[in-house]
Amino acid sequence: MLTSILIPFRVVINFLWGLITTAIIGVSIIGIGVFKVLLPFKTPQRICSQLGNGLFRVWAYCMSMMFQLTQRMDWHIKGDLELHEKGWYMVMANHRSWVDVLVLMHLTRRHMPMPRFFLKSQLMWVPIIGWGCWVLDMPFMKRYSKELLKKKPHLKGKDIATTTRSCAKFRHIPTTVVNFCEGTRFTPEKHKKKQSPFRNLLPPKAGGTAFSLQIMGGQFEAILDITIVYPGNDKRPVVWHLLSGQLKNVYVDIQTLPITKDLIGDYASDEAFRAHFQQWLNKRWQQKDQTIDEMRKEIHSTR
Repeated sequence: MLTSILIPFRVVINFLWGLITTAIIGVSIIGIGVFKVLLPFKTPQRICSQLGNGLFRVWAYCMSMMFQLTQRMDWHIKGDLELHEKGWYMVMANHRSWVDVLVLMHLTRRHMPMPRFFLKSQLMWVPIIGWGCWVLDMPFMKRYSKELLKKKPHLKGKDIATTTRSCAKFRHIPTTVVNFCEGTRFTPEKHKKKQSPFRNLLPPKAGGTAFSLQIMGGQFEAILDITIVYPGNDKRPVVWHLLSGQLKNVYVDIQTLPITKDLIGDYASDEAFRAHFQQWLNKRWQQKDQTIDEMRKEIHSTR
């Protein structure tokens, strides 16, 4: 009874914390971006990027606090995150909720370079958040349907060009490049519509990961295959459980993979490599699917 009464207060506290800290830090990052545009020289731009990255890490700590602000939450993490803060890493993660972004911010805030996410182009126009992400050089991807590409073939390769430009910028500052390979959040409706061969996942899209490895494969120190599971009632969004103080546990599995030579190639033009890379990613997704099953069994056994 008392828990139900406290839910509205928890929602207000968490929402205001997220809103105010995001607004203050986001506006500060945008302010740095103004100087970055007005001073188009390498040294000032590098300094601006470092300052923006520092503020981004502060935001990560603020978002991490939200997990404990109105409730006691336990992290169940398997795998190694004691990595090099000055290195470069590629993350492949499943996508269940917007909370996934906050989870990854929590995981990287101490021992890893700050993450860069591949974002949908529509997010560019979200006030403060979209503009702040643009200042931080996050790539905004615009997906084109097969039907549209047939009508306008000149649009083919636009995503490749965007990935190339963004990854080129990442070379100058230690970065964790994040790919939600499914391309969108998992829902039962999407799972059914896409006729997914996986029990807990949507089919992965290989392009973004392959192009990132093609451009920066020699610079990445490792691939981190991260699997996130939220136990509890799936009838309400995970973000509601977080805001209302009902998210008590988050389970994360981290597998560190070497970047072998067979994972770097011309995905756009080399058909044999494209088939090989898709096969490799699908195999990883089968293992991730099994990992989720095992994590859920562990969750049920501890209840």
